[in-house]
Amino acid sequence: MAASFHAFVLAGTGSGCGKTTVTLGLLSLMKKRGLRVQPCKVGPDYLDTGWHTAVCGTASRNLDSFMLPTSTLNALFCEQMQHADIAVIEGVMGLYDGYGTDPDYCSTAAMAKQLGCPVILLVDGKAVSTSIAATVMGFQHFDPSLNIAGVIVNRVNSETHYQLLKVAIERYCSVPVLGYVPRMEGVALPERHLGLVTARESVINQQPWQDFAATLEQTLDIDALLNLSMLDNLPVGEWPALPAADAGAGLTLAVADDEAFNFYYPDNMTLLARTGLNIVRFSPLHDTCLPDCQMIWLGGGYPELHAAALARNVTMLEQLRAAHQRGVAIYAECGGLMYLGSSLEDSNGDRWLMADIIPGHSKMGKRLTRFGYCEAQATQQTLLATAGEVLRGHEFHYSDFTPEIPAVMNCRKVRDGKTLQAWSGGWQVGNTFASYLHVHFAQRPEMLNHWLAAARNTL
Repeated sequence: MAASFHAFVLAGTGSGCGKTTVTLGLLSLMKKRGLRVQPCKVGPDYLDTGWHTAVCGTASRNLDSFMLPTSTLNALFCEQMQHADIAVIEGVMGLYDGYGTDPDYCSTAAMAKQLGCPVILLVDGKAVSTSIAATVMGFQHFDPSLNIAGVIVNRVNSETHYQLLKVAIERYCSVPVLGYVPRMEGVALPERHLGLVTARESVINQQPWQDFAATLEQTLDIDALLNLSMLDNLPVGEWPALPAADAGAGLTLAVADDEAFNFYYPDNMTLLARTGLNIVRFSPLHDTCLPDCQMIWLGGGYPELHAAALARNVTMLEQLRAAHQRGVAIYAECGGLMYLGSSLEDSNGDRWLMADIIPGHSKMGKRLTRFGYCEAQATQQTLLATAGEVLRGHEFHYSDFTPEIPAVMNCRKVRDGKTLQAWSGGWQVGNTFASYLHVHFAQRPEMLNHWLAAARNTL
């Protein structure tokens, strides 16, 4: 492989240590240098990837080892690297935090080893001096097989403070310190109950990020970072059997895409496009006309924040019901499920009428109803899976859905070999399927064959 390919994982000591902010600064900086940068995020998070995409202009990719087999994930990564000079991969939580207590299962460290990428460890420099070396040393010794190639110190007060931290780390840990990140105004990311506010909802002011990048160019040794991130080889991967290149020919998929619905994995869109589908976008919030289509996808998002506007757009609700009645193959995830239900009660206690395609009622709560990875086994034929097939995905929602019809999937959360929680979920009505589960299609491309076959019945 050409030596011009680079990749590194920006890992943290824990959540909230500044990984996303620093990642965005690095993306802006690399772009400023004229590099073709591929942003990535370890895990299933939609929000961080949305900000990556907004700041650097290239669709960020999720690297999720729970949903995707190793060979498939590696193949996806290699494909993206064919169009990039460098991959900047933001880790998830702390470096060794995964699913359960196994540091090699769904963790940032495990992903770095799988891809063969060096780790740049981001540590907090606030209110500490020599003790910071103990923190770095602990991360080094926890897994000596992991390549922690460099350190960046966040929240540094001054150059004098930084020199004290740098000398301590390099003296006791023998790892290069690549620089520091000072406190800066205007680069904090807005938050709400589900995490960050989506980049889609915010007007992205590029100037603060460009200013941040200019500062990082002064406080970080970017040339050293690029040298450390040079890859000798890309990981070995292989695609699973994919739908035929003409499997979607003659079919149109309408994708809901606006402030209320915008959580989609770019890889899923790419896989759909490879079938020859015609993909068009529409807005349940603003449009009054549904595109002429045989398939509809309603992704996740924040319908609870726009419930009044969604309810007022009666024409769109009527057109969705009509599409359902004539057999259009409709798939809905999380926020899409809430929209297809009978009604939605927002956090103020106001109740709004929705599409009434999946009989049931959504109600917003004050804490997460379910959170994290889970498996779902179909108990009957559904839009995406036949009876017995298991899908892997994740749930992340404050709402709860009270159905008026039986569920069609048995769901469970298994951690460290123990079933922590089991429940029923997913509802199929006619050619419409909806659930809280977010899935990555590459884990089981047969899902697309099921969906496409259902859509062909409407032709």
